[in-house]
Amino acid sequence: YAREKKWADEITPGIVVGDAQYLEANGHKFLTLYTEAANAKAGLVIVHGIGVHPEHGLIGVLRSRLADAGYTTLSIQMPVLAVEAQSDAYRPLMPEAVERIKTAVQFLQSKDYKKIAVVSHSLGSRMSHAYFKANADTPAAAWVAIGMADDSYAGIKVPIFDLYGQKDNPPVRKNAKKRADSMKGKATSMQTRAPNADHFFTGQDDVLVKYVKEYLDKTM
Repeated sequence: YAREKKWADEITPGIVVGDAQYLEANGHKFLTLYTEAANAKAGLVIVHGIGVHPEHGLIGVLRSRLADAGYTTLSIQMPVLAVEAQSDAYRPLMPEAVERIKTAVQFLQSKDYKKIAVVSHSLGSRMSHAYFKANADTPAAAWVAIGMADDSYAGIKVPIFDLYGQKDNPPVRKNAKKRADSMKGKATSMQTRAPNADHFFTGQDDVLVKYVKEYLDKTM
């Protein structure tokens, strides 16, 4: 929580797009960045990866540019551990991560968004996976999972866009076929390997936004 506060103190004074909004889950207030789009097509919960914040890297790109593209975005602070913590150390925090995503979805519902989707990256995709597994009746109507390391989407009912890079992290690439196999038979789900992209789509902001926007446009 101290690290979350440090992130919030650092990033909120410089926010240009959207507004800081604090929500509460499990008795703890957490930072979100809320950006309304005029005549929005849908509301999006944006979920970052390991140890960072809701304005970091490609997450900052997605939350601002998808808002420009007609989607209201709510980028949320996920639980963080120490800088050196590896992804497996985050397993005990999954229940809190699930509650934060659930709270974010409910917030968008309270703003009268009838169509809601989750857009996640890296560890945030694993946290979103836990959310969808725990909430079969979720109001969220689609999920864009970027840089997902898990090997199966079995049991998840919503349409899924599994997006990863040709030069992505080894576990993401290794499990790609298994993830694709687990989506077979779901016409609205798909997998795309982005040519030359690494785990963070470095230097490929335009390509990343295009992939995500095109999927949402045809699914939502």
